[in-house]
Amino acid sequence: MSKPSPTPDVLGPTRAGRPLSPAQLLDALDPDQRAVAEHLEGALCVLAGAGTGKTRAITYRIAHGVAVGAYHPHQLLALTFTKKAAGELRGRLRALGIEGAQARTFHSAALSQLRYFWPSAIGGQILPLQPGKAPLIAVATSRLGLGTDRALIRDLAAEIEWAKVTNTLPEDYAQAATARGRSAAGLDAGTIASVLHLYEEAKSERGVIDFEDVLLILAGILAEREDIAARVRSQYKHFVVDEYQDVSPIQQRLLDLWLGRRRQLCVVGDVSQTIYSFAGATPDFLTGFASRYDGARVIRLNRDYRSTPQVVSLANRVLARSRRGGGALRLPAGAVELVAQRPSGPAVRFDSYADDTAEAAGVVEQVGRLTATGVPLSEIAVLYRTNSQSEAVEQALASAGIGYLVRGGERFFERDEVKRAMVLLRGAARTEAAILTGDVARDAREILAREGWAEQPPAARGAQRERWDSLNAIISLADELAPRPGSSLDTLIAELTERAEAQNAPTVDGVTLSSLHAAKGLEWEAVLLIGTCEGLLPISLAEGTAALEEERRLLYVGVTRAREHLLISYARARHPGGRASRRHSRFLDGIWPTDADTAGSGARRRGGGSSPRERAKEAAALFEQENDPATIALFETLRAWRAEEAKGRSVPAYTVFTDTTLRSIAVVKPGTRQQLALIRGVGPVKIEAYSEAVLAIVREQTG
Repeated sequence: MSKPSPTPDVLGPTRAGRPLSPAQLLDALDPDQRAVAEHLEGALCVLAGAGTGKTRAITYRIAHGVAVGAYHPHQLLALTFTKKAAGELRGRLRALGIEGAQARTFHSAALSQLRYFWPSAIGGQILPLQPGKAPLIAVATSRLGLGTDRALIRDLAAEIEWAKVTNTLPEDYAQAATARGRSAAGLDAGTIASVLHLYEEAKSERGVIDFEDVLLILAGILAEREDIAARVRSQYKHFVVDEYQDVSPIQQRLLDLWLGRRRQLCVVGDVSQTIYSFAGATPDFLTGFASRYDGARVIRLNRDYRSTPQVVSLANRVLARSRRGGGALRLPAGAVELVAQRPSGPAVRFDSYADDTAEAAGVVEQVGRLTATGVPLSEIAVLYRTNSQSEAVEQALASAGIGYLVRGGERFFERDEVKRAMVLLRGAARTEAAILTGDVARDAREILAREGWAEQPPAARGAQRERWDSLNAIISLADELAPRPGSSLDTLIAELTERAEAQNAPTVDGVTLSSLHAAKGLEWEAVLLIGTCEGLLPISLAEGTAALEEERRLLYVGVTRAREHLLISYARARHPGGRASRRHSRFLDGIWPTDADTAGSGARRRGGGSSPRERAKEAAALFEQENDPATIALFETLRAWRAEEAKGRSVPAYTVFTDTTLRSIAVVKPGTRQQLALIRGVGPVKIEAYSEAVLAIVREQTG
């Protein structure tokens, strides 16, 4: 399944060995992209929606400028935020025959200049660059008696980075953090300010600089040494900044110093994809560009070449706070209303499931459905708000033998806290057997409390919360095992070991699992957005209008990653049999197809109801829909087998399998243990006890 070409194109960068002419370059663009490419002098702000070809527009602008003699490649600096994006810019420019133009990250460009000017501006050789903040933060926290817990260090590292990119000094941190409602690792602002001060002290003692110092020191040199600033400005006369909505105050300060009084600047960004404000990024520079640079022109790119009209329509409605009743959309300031350019595609699919486990099983089902229609596994992505949500999906995919790749976080069983937890559990099972209660849920809580688990999650977001989520997932598994006869800590360890081993399936051509943050800038043929419920999206920790609107933008980013297939789902309860207290995200109000919104819309409730009675009704309804004679006969055969099995074990029949589960088995007709394990009511214990007999009956009945 090929990716659609975004716009009309020319036959390669050259014809008969000659570079493309200005006319040929412009003919390859749509009218709005062409307007960008033709604007070669002065300040230009491009507000580019998702999938509108912004990178194409700016690379063709540079090529056009070179072709008409307005730019010299060596005097142009294109800036972005990741090495990958910078490499893509360079590659596209080379494909257009442009050699010598610089495409770099802010930090790469700044470090190159700092190394060159350090001897004359400061004297001697540049100080070594500290590869990571953790060792120095550990020194600071030790001096304050806070310890050196890895999660604490990670959270403080993020806070130090925020303070530095926003030009917040240690003595000003407490006031600035309080005003913005920031916190880290459960520490008060005054304590974090002390950490910042001691971190800088430790850095000075070791004679090193960190990543942010590169920008700060260079900005200081350029501000104080006009001669050095003049040399930089003579080298670079034109600037292009991609993903401008992600610029931080210190990056903007550096950009202003590079420009001086000139206005030869083109910026491209999308305020609707501002999702890194926690790291210091702000869209204010993008939305305020026209007032900041007198005479600036603003061009909007709104033709979406990536996604089908169905996906584009949903993206617009999410962004516009989804009003019912039609009428013109009311978008946030600076946002672009997308206009789909691709042919119509399948409708967006909405599913609700009984619990997280059922939702994960639904992912497996939909992956199978998509691959059956020709979508490669590598073109399918499962996106979620927090990395901790991946565990259930990883397990379900591994059990089904489906490969997967994880972006933006380690696999669940490769996380340090999970590895340590399993070591603790194994050690306790060997050495503390005499004092264990035998209640797997209670024992797991007691043991993992030593690793930092507590009944209540940390109040602040960050690494500590992610670690707690990982440990809590193990607690939740212990809770699921607790009702089973004979379950113990050994049972939990065996279950964890089996799950860890199952994740070793090949993943070269696998489904991508990614947090929404890590998915930005990527796209797939099919996207499964899971966990779209209150408490997850928006995350429960999001407080205030600004934080909630950033959560809305996260959903927008997730929606716009899909080219053709988009599936959105959530689970009504977290655990099987739990209270169905969840509802779909407020960002989908007026969009989610419920009976109250659009009768017969096709919204699907999957994985059973919120109570055993409701689940039984749903299974019975499904059974009635599939009531062919073979299915009914298989169901009756399974019931007869169950009666004999229960009699032989002297247990009630329902403890073997409920009628609900037997109906599901009769409808699905599983052929393997993995397929049987995906059916609700069939856990590892029952797989071990009954799978051989059940699968034999299914094979015999279905021939």
